[in-house]
Amino acid sequence: MTETPRTQLSLADVEAIARAAHQGQTDKAGRPYAEHLRAVADGVRTRGGDDEQIAAAWLHDAVEDDALDERWLAQAALSPRTKAIVLALTKRDGEPPETYAQRVLTTDGALLVKQSDLAHNADPARLALLDEQTRKRLTEKYARMRALLGLVGE
Repeated sequence: MTETPRTQLSLADVEAIARAAHQGQTDKAGRPYAEHLRAVADGVRTRGGDDEQIAAAWLHDAVEDDALDERWLAQAALSPRTKAIVLALTKRDGEPPETYAQRVLTTDGALLVKQSDLAHNADPARLALLDEQTRKRLTEKYARMRALLGLVGE
């Protein structure tokens, strides 16, 4: 007996789930976290990403931020590729940046999502809202990750 395949969640469904999961969360500048998710998804779309990558962009921080758990992700009506990208972008406690970068580089489709994430995180207008110490720390962190991922000149 064969199992009937489940209908994949639409991008609108994924967006609604991500927005609900991050409801009430804010970024370091105090802005609603959903603004960051929207910017990353739009960045993936602008960079030529496909629907699986756009879905992953909406969910890229959900497991890491405990907004959704890995069990939810495993059972969600998402493509295996979208799930793999989300897991690749989920940082593990104590994980060296080099290990994280290697996982992103070796997961099909993940680099484009991370590129969009870094572009929004490092947006000078967004960083300008932070105190000088935080801005300096994050600017260095994002530059290091771009270098590890081979995203020079970004």
